[in-house]
Amino acid sequence: MIDKGGKKIVKEVKVELNTVDKVKAFCQESWKIDGDIDIKSDRHIVDAKSIMGIFSLDLTKPLTLVVADDNTDISSLKEFFVEEN
Repeated sequence: MIDKGGKKIVKEVKVELNTVDKVKAFCQESWKIDGDIDIKSDRHIVDAKSIMGIFSLDLTKPLTLVVADDNTDISSLKEFFVEEN
């Protein structure tokens, strides 16, 4: 799948970042990840390693973590994943 910016999307995962502490912890963990990861909310896409970018999104609902490379390991962010029914 290709997003509107022309990047290849390999994996998408729902995450919940509904508190300041969760956003801070998420950003700290995301900086340890090699590779590009983005966060998507409706029409807006920001760098998942950017605390300012994340705070510009609507944090009242789950966001979509977008991974652009098969080799990017996001298991350290598992605590933020939202279980989908």
